[in-house]
Amino acid sequence: MGELHLGFEIAALVVLVTILLVDLLMVLKRPHLPSMKECAGWIGFYVSLAIVFAVVLFFVGGMEPASEFVTGWLLEYSLSIDNLFVFIVIMSKFAVPKKYQQEVLMVGIIIALIARGLFILAGAVIIDNFAGVFYLFGLFLLWTAWKQTQEEDDEDSDSFIMRTVRRMFPVSDSYDGNKLRTVVDGKKLFTPMLLVFVTIGLTDVMFALDSIPAIFAVTQNPFLVFTANLFALMGLRQLYFLLGGLLERLAYLHYGIAAILGFIGIKLLIHAIHEAPLDIIPGFSVLQKIPEVPIWLSLSVIVLSMAGAVVASLVFAPKTSTTADAADDEGGSGAER
Repeated sequence: MGELHLGFEIAALVVLVTILLVDLLMVLKRPHLPSMKECAGWIGFYVSLAIVFAVVLFFVGGMEPASEFVTGWLLEYSLSIDNLFVFIVIMSKFAVPKKYQQEVLMVGIIIALIARGLFILAGAVIIDNFAGVFYLFGLFLLWTAWKQTQEEDDEDSDSFIMRTVRRMFPVSDSYDGNKLRTVVDGKKLFTPMLLVFVTIGLTDVMFALDSIPAIFAVTQNPFLVFTANLFALMGLRQLYFLLGGLLERLAYLHYGIAAILGFIGIKLLIHAIHEAPLDIIPGFSVLQKIPEVPIWLSLSVIVLSMAGAVVASLVFAPKTSTTADAADDEGGSGAER
């Protein structure tokens, strides 16, 4: 057991992508600000769907693919929460009308999913031909974990993306409903909506540089890697609205993410030692006695790190005043200039 049939993988991807597209069409047909009840319902649906999918994997392929999927899904879901902070900044800076924020997030997620799919294919090819890449992945994740602990403000990098995109496209100063193009003084211009779509998509691609190497430490099966990313992104839009201002209170969340990335980085280095031993280094064989990190330990570290960061933030973090929401319900003229 452990191998998944190609027919099952194709059928599963068709069903999951169809669900995502139906979700997108519903948002495009009726743009609105979702209620807390609606968000909780959709998150419950996607979490239940992920659990059902894990059970199906268990019966189809056994414990190994099922446990790898669950661990990869929780890993990607945890790292995706970091994306939400950036999404809040982008929505605020572009003053996206609240009733259109679902549409913006959904299109951005579609863009990110396509980009991650390409990253996963490239990563799988590289791993098959060069096992030593796990050293690079591991070191990169350790560096990323250290950067997380520095509490640097991401606004500079976000603003750089925004300025770069704005220079590439002629953009109007105000929205025109949810249109991508408008006419101002007889001149055809893109609306800030296009700018937001592109910025959200590019930002998530940058986050994928961390998350894709991390999940390859859990499984090298491209199907499991992609489905774990798919399920993590599925619930991300509703999580954005459900958590809302709560994210601003999670002052220590980045330490939890840093702990996860650091642990996964070490796991990748241990895996690299076994898969691509550096025999030219004297005494390297001693390192090969270090056992591989089991899936249950990875899952435990992910859950405990996120739970610990959330509890510490809610109990011990200093209280700060929440920033005003720049995006009003009616739309308007507050796009970044």
